[in-house]
Amino acid sequence: MAQALAAPGLDGPRPRSSRRAILSVAVAATLAALALFALRGLLREVDLADVADAFSALEPWQIGAALSLTALSYAALTFYDLIALRMIGRRLPWRTAAFAAFTSYTLSHNLGLSLITGGSARLRIYGKAGLGAADVARVIAIAGATLWGGLFAVAAVAVLVDPKALPFALDPGWARAAAGGLLGLAATAILAGRGRTPRLGGLSVPLPTPAQAMAQAGIGFVDLLTASAALFVLVPHPSVHAYAPFALAYVLACAAGLVSHVPGGLGVFEAVLAATLPGPKAELFAALIAYRILYYLVPLGCAVLLLAAVEARRSGGALNRLLGSARTVAGWVTPTLVSLLVFFGGLVLLVSASLPGLPERLAVLARLLPLPFIEASHLSASLAGTALLLLAPGLHRRLDGAFILTRALLIAGAVFSLGKGLDFEEAAVLAGLAALLQWTRPAFYRRTALTSEPISPRWLATIAAALALSLWLGFFAYRNVAYSNDLWWRFALRADAARFLRGSLGAAALVLAWLVWRLLAPTRRDRPVETLPPKVAATALAATDRSEAMLAFTGDKCFLVSRSGAAFLMYRVRGRSWIVMGDPVGPRSDWAELLWAIRALADAAQGNLLLYQITSEALPIAIEMGLSIVKYGEEASVGLEAFTLEGGTMRGLRQCVRRAEREGAEFELVPASAVPAILPELKAVSDAWLSGKGHGEKGFSVGRFDPDYLSRFDCAVVRHEGSIVAFANVWTTQNKAELSVDLMRHADPLPYGAMDLLFARLMLWGRDAGFRRFSLGIAPLSGIEARRLSPAWAKAAAFLFRHGERVYRFEGLRAYKEKFGPAWSPRYIAGPRGLALVRGLLVLQALIGGKRVPQPAAARARSASAASRPGSRSGTIQRLS
Repeated sequence: MAQALAAPGLDGPRPRSSRRAILSVAVAATLAALALFALRGLLREVDLADVADAFSALEPWQIGAALSLTALSYAALTFYDLIALRMIGRRLPWRTAAFAAFTSYTLSHNLGLSLITGGSARLRIYGKAGLGAADVARVIAIAGATLWGGLFAVAAVAVLVDPKALPFALDPGWARAAAGGLLGLAATAILAGRGRTPRLGGLSVPLPTPAQAMAQAGIGFVDLLTASAALFVLVPHPSVHAYAPFALAYVLACAAGLVSHVPGGLGVFEAVLAATLPGPKAELFAALIAYRILYYLVPLGCAVLLLAAVEARRSGGALNRLLGSARTVAGWVTPTLVSLLVFFGGLVLLVSASLPGLPERLAVLARLLPLPFIEASHLSASLAGTALLLLAPGLHRRLDGAFILTRALLIAGAVFSLGKGLDFEEAAVLAGLAALLQWTRPAFYRRTALTSEPISPRWLATIAAALALSLWLGFFAYRNVAYSNDLWWRFALRADAARFLRGSLGAAALVLAWLVWRLLAPTRRDRPVETLPPKVAATALAATDRSEAMLAFTGDKCFLVSRSGAAFLMYRVRGRSWIVMGDPVGPRSDWAELLWAIRALADAAQGNLLLYQITSEALPIAIEMGLSIVKYGEEASVGLEAFTLEGGTMRGLRQCVRRAEREGAEFELVPASAVPAILPELKAVSDAWLSGKGHGEKGFSVGRFDPDYLSRFDCAVVRHEGSIVAFANVWTTQNKAELSVDLMRHADPLPYGAMDLLFARLMLWGRDAGFRRFSLGIAPLSGIEARRLSPAWAKAAAFLFRHGERVYRFEGLRAYKEKFGPAWSPRYIAGPRGLALVRGLLVLQALIGGKRVPQPAAARARSASAASRPGSRSGTIQRLS
């Protein structure tokens, strides 16, 4: 029996409205609640001892028959994917489809959340076979349709065979006619839709041909028939004549479980069968328990072993890697599996605390432990169970803080289970969960404030001692006051005992809230800036075609270095925002490694990754990483091989240059070795420029006036009457692919056309020196068109570009760069969706526009020395290994 899977929209789907999602969740929750309520009422009539006796009375032939029918059912399940692959035109071998179907269905049967558990298994297996995510989604959608076709076929055939199988009274002739009419209507719909390819949630899914539709119905029929028969043979004294009503009840139970979205239909499936089938309920529940073991848990164990064996074979087949492969497989489903199991463990503790203990065990416990310890264990077990319910979502999010606290509570819960009633079985379950949690420790890698910024043990001990002292003093002071529930609600001038109780409760609640906040809060520690190692810088810069790689020397970035040491990327971390500046620097073969590595680091820190000003060359990797793409603007590049000031197209630029020269402006390119001598003049021009603009130094995506930074590069200057009135530091690549400028500042007043003179003469110099292009930088929001169907951000960007001159000279900046006759290429921002992208852009603006206090040379030296010490966190370059 396969779980129904809704195909995710991987071909650009439109998101469902929040109202529809809330309604779906409400309906599913209501159905699950009603079914569990009904199950509770039915269980009141059942004695657990009778269920245990019925379970023990199951004969070996029944177990063997159920296992055989289970194997046939799962064999039919493998053809679900085979037909789906044929329908989408991807003819993979049956063994591949069988492996993917078996593993995905066993996971989704037991764990629920089909798209996450079964879908992830399919995606990994089919991804190895060359299928993309969209094709996997189509397979999931078609397999879900096959399941529902099988449910429909079994129900219709059951009514045709035995019209009295319907749970409500209906004339047998009319019942058969209705079932036959529905089958005919389904066949007509299949014939009418032949050859069409509708879209399901934004995903194009081909409709089956008549032959494929018959195969789907047949496979689904065999699957549901054998799955229901596996349960039917476990019921005492099964009769062939009673199978049609049983099969119809089974189909209704499966449909209810699927609609409720409860993992495996647990509770819902049993409630529907118990309500619709006659006979002794104790024997039915015993059969259902055995069915859960044989049809769900046994195949799950086989699937886990199969996955581990396949991973071990792919790793070389060594037996000593089997456990490691099993851990890898478990890592795919660990968050969901462990969170569900921990939730179950918490539920076990709560239910156990609500039920009376076994008298014989309590008698033994009373001889071993005093009554206050037993009472405290009982209360602590309830509190631990509640805490486990609250921690389960944190495990699903892979939080290391949730892992630490859950592990401690599971061990404590096992001890409390023994202390409250010698519940050995319950303690064994909790201890097993703790061992499973510890074995899958690498899956919980997202750091929280609890682990990244721990409180010192001395402070924890001090806080605990202060709270204990307060409680002890209060209980000692009011030891003669008789406790009653009214104390909590007594408000009077002399009601000191009541105030003590409320104050102690408030203090405990505050400490608990603080612990929960520390548990779930992501780490907020910003990474300190770093210095790129000279060897890495030399290797990577020798292979780059982009002059903006020189931003690595601005002194305000962190670096991630590839395994080969031939490439790096620049980034900064502010709060939860991880912002990467431009494309990686170095050979393109290392780009994917670096970008996926920074993606993993941000994910481990519960951060949001933002790639700023990436080019089209990095765009495919950003899309593969699942980032949202937004066009930022366009970069202007001038081809230098054909650049000249002659000709009609350059008439305006030529006139500006000649006028500047007539007014006494002179261009000069100062080599880097001579820049320190002119730094005082450059500083005067820079200060005047900053004062006129009314803002401080910027950073991250642009350089700042720093003597060490400026002295690394040649400097283009414009002199007037012997004094420097304008300057720009010059960026060049070693392979002479690109030439550009970074820090551009000028005095006021400035000779007319002085900046045109600087750019034009620098381009002519670059042409003569053999450079291929000159980058004029980016025109923000340029090239974004606002069409009727464009997204809202594109319309807003286009409006701001045309009408936002008061905010920033968007259109004027592009018009100025156009006079040089450049070619325009797009630049993009890739980041998270929704409000997280807006938050990342705000952090980015703060990084670029925020004033950075220059670090004295002595402080920089101390920082570099600290970075070289082993174990130092500050300024340590992160390198992949």
